[in-house]
Amino acid sequence: MLGNTAPQGPARSRGRALRSGALALALAGMGVLAGCMSTSPPPGVTAVQPFDLARYQGRWFEVARLDHRFERGMTDVSATYSAQTDGSVRVLNRGFDVATGQWREAVGRALFIGEPTTGSLKVSFFGPFYGGYHVAALDPDYRWALVLGPDFSYCWILSRDKVLDPAQREAITARAKALGVETSDLIWVSQTRQDPAP
Repeated sequence: MLGNTAPQGPARSRGRALRSGALALALAGMGVLAGCMSTSPPPGVTAVQPFDLARYQGRWFEVARLDHRFERGMTDVSATYSAQTDGSVRVLNRGFDVATGQWREAVGRALFIGEPTTGSLKVSFFGPFYGGYHVAALDPDYRWALVLGPDFSYCWILSRDKVLDPAQREAITARAKALGVETSDLIWVSQTRQDPAP
């Protein structure tokens, strides 16, 4: 669920290269978001109601996703949601870039599209460009979530734990398929590294 990402590394000698990489990623992220400006859910999908942000906020691990260039090559991806006093939601996405051997992160802002009791939001990682974020299925105890974007080519399975129980994984995948997701294309995300960030 990463948008435009910035590499995390302490070495000053690499600062210029890292900034260039961050700029390239920002521009790529801009292109992605510009192509996903629809904030409506996919046809036939109704976001979860009732939805409780107080229970939903916190850290989630990305268990599975459909492939998009803004997350390509990323493992150990997590998303942390924090409610803000203005009614928005701070989004912190982190993941490990296998190609560079670095952790990357992206900070975004989410807004409810309608009532905050409906799990339908729009998320931006770059200025005025927003993409739809729709919680299509949610565990009663808020232990896993099935999230869709503006169409069925955007799908994420999130969990409070790094690994889903096989029965849960099968059941969630079946729900996604019933909604219209091409589940055979799902990428099951490796979650073996320990994120150095708290």
